[in-house]
Amino acid sequence: MAELKFIALSGTTGATENLYVYEYGNDMVVVDCGVGFPDPEMLGVDLVIPDFDYILKNKNKLRGIVITHGHEDHLGALPFLLKEVQAPIFATRLTAAFIEDKLADYGVKGVRVNVMDPDRAIATKLGVFNINIFRVSHSVPDAVGLAIETPQGVLMHVPDYKFDWSSVDRKPFDVAKAVSLASKGVLGLASDALGSTNPGHTESESVLEERIEQVVSKATGRVYFTTISSNISRMQQAIRAAEKNGRKVAFIGRSMEAKAEIARRLGYLNYGSNIEMNAHAAARAPRNKILYIISGCYGQAGSALHRVAEESHSFLKIEAGDSVVFSADPAPPGSKVKVDYIVDRLLELNVDVHYYDLQEDLHVSGHGSQEDIRFLFGLIKPKYFIPIGGTVRHMRAYSLLAQGLGNPANSIFELMPGDSIIYENGNAKRGKRIPVRDVLVDGLGVGDVGNIVLRDRKILSQEGFVVALIQFDKAANKIAGNPELITRGFVFEKDSKAVLQKGVDRVMEQANRQGINTHRLKEIVVDTLEHFFFDEIGRRPMILPVVIEV
Repeated sequence: MAELKFIALSGTTGATENLYVYEYGNDMVVVDCGVGFPDPEMLGVDLVIPDFDYILKNKNKLRGIVITHGHEDHLGALPFLLKEVQAPIFATRLTAAFIEDKLADYGVKGVRVNVMDPDRAIATKLGVFNINIFRVSHSVPDAVGLAIETPQGVLMHVPDYKFDWSSVDRKPFDVAKAVSLASKGVLGLASDALGSTNPGHTESESVLEERIEQVVSKATGRVYFTTISSNISRMQQAIRAAEKNGRKVAFIGRSMEAKAEIARRLGYLNYGSNIEMNAHAAARAPRNKILYIISGCYGQAGSALHRVAEESHSFLKIEAGDSVVFSADPAPPGSKVKVDYIVDRLLELNVDVHYYDLQEDLHVSGHGSQEDIRFLFGLIKPKYFIPIGGTVRHMRAYSLLAQGLGNPANSIFELMPGDSIIYENGNAKRGKRIPVRDVLVDGLGVGDVGNIVLRDRKILSQEGFVVALIQFDKAANKIAGNPELITRGFVFEKDSKAVLQKGVDRVMEQANRQGINTHRLKEIVVDTLEHFFFDEIGRRPMILPVVIEV
């Protein structure tokens, strides 16, 4: 009997980029394939995706990719992987529709997306793996957990869940099915750790509806309601609040419009045809009769809400007395600063802003808190535990929760990206670590931006640059005439002519001390100007020497 591998390629330390591999002999299954969000210092980077090298090296083993729910940090990297490998996708109905829309956006064709039904007892067979799914509660409908039958035993994979007995879609965590699937014994459980530092139980989504209604009922102008585009339950609550207060609803933003249309078509978002209004028509309607559901809850530059706050939207103009409701937690890296900027801009415009710092409880987490996690442990009763979907501190808190229920410390594996676990003969141990890196997506480029490029961008953003134009007499091996220094983002040239001239003089002094060629001249220019400008004004601009041979 072969050993069973579990590999966390990413998704254990950053709360995003979820990507996990189950491998047995010649069979491999990938669970989730999500994007991450760039840190503030990743200047110009659009997305961060997992490192697919291990999957590509073993693509002959890949039997399928299972996606557990419709959030970007679990499915957003699929187009990038599917440009490199061919594999069938498996997901529930709503998630499958989101995936198809995502692949169409990226022009990925010929991928088979198979729909799995959590209400049926039929397992999906992928090589030696038999995969059963069960419903879990989360902030997007149709989320599931997995029970994976393998020759080494049953493993359960339960990302992003909470126990919500009065969920908006009236389809709570299917405890009975989860317990039934676990009844033969569970060797290992990989489960959501993001709420492990929060005491108690996570609130139900349903408690928000009355709070949202109160805000809408008091609004005198237009209401701009923003949440993540896959949070269909939150959209439903906003629509009900609008309907009860005599307002029409318009969707603003590509992602918001697309996901709302998909969810309504499939029956996950319900409202009468008379409640929705075309966005352009809504802009001409009485201001107290409109509620916009608008994208941009994380403050993304270029998003609809960002453009509204900047007063640069093509047809929407926000005015004093309008209301903006943030029903999302700015949790992704770098998003808090961006959202704070938008909130401040809106407040300057005398807009009534309802946001996270006001403690109005207009958002609840989709992740289980400590009591939810303990409850899951009690239901599943695994022999081994793996925290996923959080950060290092969440993994440690998860580990302490498991130990607090009497589980030994060596039964819990806190994994870094690339770490693996080997299951064999009913026991688990750490396997070899696979080298992985974050892959940065910048425009159409994937992986071509690395630490050196990011370092250069940081220097440019903070210190500016100086272009040194130098004519070089190749026959005489010396500089011809005086170099010219052109600056951007460094100093104002008209006010700094004396400093720049001293820099030119220093270059001439250093270059004339030795016989040089063009390569050596560039080195002298960079070294001389870097030291001179730092000594003179305490700055380190990027030096770009341009040598023209004459």
